[in-house]
Amino acid sequence: MNSSWKNVKRLIEYPREGILSKVVYKSETQETTLFCMAKNTELTEHTSSKNAIVYFLEGSGVFQFKNEKINISDGLYIPMEKNSRHSLGAKDNTSFLLILFKN
Repeated sequence: MNSSWKNVKRLIEYPREGILSKVVYKSETQETTLFCMAKNTELTEHTSSKNAIVYFLEGSGVFQFKNEKINISDGLYIPMEKNSRHSLGAKDNTSFLLILFKN
């Protein structure tokens, strides 16, 4: 098996509180990080530094993006342009991939 292939769901581990992040892939053009958020954790509003994709693996909560509240669900895919303001509130343990594109 190629060393960059991973079953990301097997890498999920939720902290008791806060956020745990793991870089799962990194190249000259892309970086993919797995985020595992404990229930009732928030990522306050911030701005993306690069073009990105957020892909939710599991959990529930609200992702605020472009003045819209989006209910998180398994498999939710959100493309984001550079400089997009967003925030996240996890109601339950929630995991997602953040894919940053270096251009």
